[in-house]
Amino acid sequence: MKQVPKPLIALGLLLLALAAWWWFWRAPAVEDRWLGYVEGETLYVAAPVSGRLAERSVDRGASVAAGAALFSLDPESVDAAVSQAQAQVAANSAQVEDLGEASRREAEIDVFRANAAQAQAALVKATNDFNRMAALAARGFASKSQLDTARAARDGAAGQLAAAQAQIRSSQLTAGRDAQIRAAQAGVAGAEAALRGQRKLRSEIAPVAPARGVIEQTFYNPGEWVPANSPVVSVLPDDKRKLRFFVPEDRVASVKMGSAIRFSCDGCGESRMAKISFIAPRSEYTPPVIYSERARAKLVFMVEAKLAPSDKPLPLGLPVEVVPQ
Repeated sequence: MKQVPKPLIALGLLLLALAAWWWFWRAPAVEDRWLGYVEGETLYVAAPVSGRLAERSVDRGASVAAGAALFSLDPESVDAAVSQAQAQVAANSAQVEDLGEASRREAEIDVFRANAAQAQAALVKATNDFNRMAALAARGFASKSQLDTARAARDGAAGQLAAAQAQIRSSQLTAGRDAQIRAAQAGVAGAEAALRGQRKLRSEIAPVAPARGVIEQTFYNPGEWVPANSPVVSVLPDDKRKLRFFVPEDRVASVKMGSAIRFSCDGCGESRMAKISFIAPRSEYTPPVIYSERARAKLVFMVEAKLAPSDKPLPLGLPVEVVPQ
């Protein structure tokens, strides 16, 4: 058997060494891309009270704009509470107004006192006139009609004085009610606060979409009883989608918060940009995606990047490939 020349053996070994060098140094450059996927933060929309689901305006998978109606619980009991609160506000306001009118009579008391003083002076004069007329009538110098006129004037003055004094007493009964007025005003403030709470609750049993997005899931159908704080629909906002990818431990030091990264994905067209928003403080051994044996053997750190707004959001779970900068 003819032996292989030693130069050929040396050449073969050299070629094997070159192939090994290419594999261990060039092949990692092909895999020197950080793999990940699209993730999202779902919002669960619920009502703070229990009730029957009267209407659900959206279905699973539907796109919604910010402010679009999502669902509504039966508003009958809440509407009744709103009407009751409105009536309480009106009643307390009327009480404050009535007490305020009474308190404003304090200034009128001085007028009534002046009227009483005037009536007292008129009574004194009418009494004196009547006494003089009675003396003249006793001596035959005044007629009976003149005496009757003087008596009527005296009695009228006495009646006017009594009326003025009664007005003073009535006004004094309604004056000095500051404490009652403050209590009534506090009642108005409490009733108005209750009314605001009921109106807020009325809006909360018929919530709207907090942002533009997609209805990810619905949990109740119209007619079913919904417990308090139990989500009826879940919304995935367009601006809450992000990338989640995994960086080897020997490269994580090069990743900075707020820095831009470039990524690509199937069907995405040209590569797109994102901004790093989170870097995990601890490492992971097995990221939740399929890696090659080389990648699985590495220690990796999870990194998240916020996507720029887009008219066509990327679907959740879509694999992406991040190009190191």
